[in-house]
Amino acid sequence: MTLRTPDGNARRVLDGPGQAIERRAEPVTSLRIAVMLKTNNGGLWILPQITELRRRGHHVIVVIPPGPGRLRSMLAEAGFEVVDSPFDFRYRPSLATLRGLWRLRRLVRRLRPDVLNYHLYSSALAARLIAIGLPMRRVHMVAGPLYLESPLIRPVERFLWRMDDVTICCTEHISRLYGELGCPPERRPVAQYGTDLDYFRPDWSTAPGPSAGVASPSAGVVGPSAGVAERRAKARAEVGVAEGDFLVVMVAYVYVPKRLAHNARGFKGHDVLLSAWPAFHARHPRSHLLLVGEGFTKEAEDYRQRLIDQFGVATNPSVTWLGWVPDLRPYFVAADVSVTPSLSEGSNGVVREASAMGVPTIASDAGGLPEAVDPSFGWIVPRGDSAALGAALEAAYQEFEAGRLADRGELARRHATRYFDRRAAARQVAGIVERAAGGARS
Repeated sequence: MTLRTPDGNARRVLDGPGQAIERRAEPVTSLRIAVMLKTNNGGLWILPQITELRRRGHHVIVVIPPGPGRLRSMLAEAGFEVVDSPFDFRYRPSLATLRGLWRLRRLVRRLRPDVLNYHLYSSALAARLIAIGLPMRRVHMVAGPLYLESPLIRPVERFLWRMDDVTICCTEHISRLYGELGCPPERRPVAQYGTDLDYFRPDWSTAPGPSAGVASPSAGVVGPSAGVAERRAKARAEVGVAEGDFLVVMVAYVYVPKRLAHNARGFKGHDVLLSAWPAFHARHPRSHLLLVGEGFTKEAEDYRQRLIDQFGVATNPSVTWLGWVPDLRPYFVAADVSVTPSLSEGSNGVVREASAMGVPTIASDAGGLPEAVDPSFGWIVPRGDSAALGAALEAAYQEFEAGRLADRGELARRHATRYFDRRAAARQVAGIVERAAGGARS
């Protein structure tokens, strides 16, 4: 494959998995980059990345399943070329699966990308298979480590990662896991997804709406003109919480438990928090728990309803569980502390967003969560440990009573401003993609 850089100088580039040669590039300007995902609804985190790639002069084509979805709508609004995948990314033992993969290979060959960039594990499996023998670089960006925690998938991935030229890990934790599988450091760089710090901010009434590329479930919603205190009071009134009460918020989709991971428990840890809550609330009656997030699929929504029944949420006045909401910011502003009790976690997006909104965090030690929480503004507890989570809630409450918890929120915002900017993250990912293609820019 001929690789192209602006200066025409020789680059040391990958020439097949694990191999490198010296090659003199031609002085042409741009790359063709195909981005593949198994979803047309989620995966909004690609938007800042592909926006940055396009800003650098590259041609980006996004391959996703057919049908409507938030991702498709935002891609269309931003003017990206979108192509329907002929494969549904489901691996049934049938001729239909083989036909779908063959058609996907034909599609990618027709698109002639210099780089095939894929996200989510089902997409990665398909991309690896259909790209065999095709003249392109393969860049896998890993959003979460759940598949690496499966006793069935992890041994297989020890061999399959070699089909990727580069594996971009969104946390150091994921990079270490790939290191344990034998992947060398230069092939597992770390680049986070980042947060829109102009959008997620306590005083968002003075900030612009989210620009093209914001990976937010509330994209397109512009904040009201009221002050922070008024917005906080309004959001609290909506869920029946007085101003002097202690409000805990958990923001997370609900996912179907995986039979081979975490003993078939939901990996976002809703059950851990709901188990810890009754004893804590009994000690502190002026406290309230707000959960925000619906089931990601119909099956996951069924599981959410089972959790509601199991823990008596519908009849407990100290707990409110909202489904999907158009804007998370009012609930972050209303909250005193955010809780992320995951059993498995990848990009720690909610922690970053809560921090950007000036909310301190209690998080488990799962995955990349400890990388996003500084002790100055948060607490880390062992995953799956309801008692430890209850103790952290107690510590946060004592600081709330003493009037010190808000100081942690200010430190959280400063930390987010320094480390979580999505623009810097997108530039980092774009640079890795360019270097993988031999098109590194100065």
